[in-house]
Amino acid sequence: MSQATRILLALVLGIGIGMLAVTLDKTWAMRATGVTQPIGEAWLHALQMVIVPLIVGLLVTGIAATAEAAKAGRIAGRAVVLFVVVLWGTTLMSAAMMPILLDLWPLPDAWSQALRAALTGAPTMGKVPTLADFFNTIVPTNVVAAAAGDAFLPLTVFTLAFAFAITRLETDSRRRLTDLFQSITDAMLVIIGWVLRLAPVGIFALAYGVGARTGAAAFGALVHYIVLVSSIGFVVLLAGYLVARFGGGVPFVAFARAVAPAQAVAISTQSSLASLPAMLKGSAEIGVAPATAGIVLPVAVAIFRATSPAMNLAVALYVAHWLGVAIGPGQLAAGVATAAITTMGSVSLPGTISFFASVAPVAFAMGVPIEALGLLVAVETVPDLFRTVGNVTMDVAVTSVVGRRTEGRGADGRGGGG
Repeated sequence: MSQATRILLALVLGIGIGMLAVTLDKTWAMRATGVTQPIGEAWLHALQMVIVPLIVGLLVTGIAATAEAAKAGRIAGRAVVLFVVVLWGTTLMSAAMMPILLDLWPLPDAWSQALRAALTGAPTMGKVPTLADFFNTIVPTNVVAAAAGDAFLPLTVFTLAFAFAITRLETDSRRRLTDLFQSITDAMLVIIGWVLRLAPVGIFALAYGVGARTGAAAFGALVHYIVLVSSIGFVVLLAGYLVARFGGGVPFVAFARAVAPAQAVAISTQSSLASLPAMLKGSAEIGVAPATAGIVLPVAVAIFRATSPAMNLAVALYVAHWLGVAIGPGQLAAGVATAAITTMGSVSLPGTISFFASVAPVAFAMGVPIEALGLLVAVETVPDLFRTVGNVTMDVAVTSVVGRRTEGRGADGRGGGG
């Protein structure tokens, strides 16, 4: 049995046993949450303790990889610029679209109230930050205090400045620092691997409390979450076709035919890296020179996750809706900036690890509690399919745009003469 299956089974059993226990003896069942809740929270805290060093390490190494790619030549430089444009574009799309989806299909009030009561640490309503608050706090006065206080946006701003400063150092100094942060990142991933081995226990403990307090509302809310967050990934996937058509000059049908094999591999493996050979073949079919695709696609697989910022922000916005946290302009701006910036650090991480490493900073930046993430990671398999397929589709689409700009291909997607 795979770890993802064990985690999902623990979620279902936890909620189910919690519901059954309340039916048999409500007093005893609720008393048992006094044991299960601390176990689940301890597991969440174990994940939370590595987020700050992990994000700092990933950002430094991610910026280093991006800078090296940009220096590698004109083609790679164009690709990196386009990556950044797409990442910010999809993030802004999510910021606009997710609230609309939640308005059109809100979580039923009864479910929302029950779930809110089931999760400890839900915030009390306070002052909603404004845009002025956002700009007042974006630059840290004390980076250590920012890290200690889980102020991820100012911490990210400092880390970005630090990472770009490293890229300006002499080669030996740059490599020493990059290697140091790579080692820190690797060590944090080892710790996360240890913690995730206990995920079935931690998720079962959290799910039991939710099932005991909410009943069937928990299952309905998880289905609601899967559909809405996956919808954001699907929109990014569709945007890939538009990018290929209007940016790369590739007809819709031709692009769909060329990218379909890579999408099939992505669905079966949930890995962009495993889809790389099919992406290279598909790019050739739409007229991108092998030399161009051979530069752009490996860089894309390494540092470009088109769906990540949009879906990470969508998760944070969903949890805010779930817990009744009002999101003002300042919080939304902080979430958009954090989601778009930290994405470059999400290189080659397994889905379960990247879920916490990518979503938690966005949630922290927006003032959204992360207790719900312990349950949502158990159903991440379905949204992760949309993440991977959307990433693969956009990788090929961006490659078609770079190929057109580099090789002067015509509107039919084929190389021009002369």
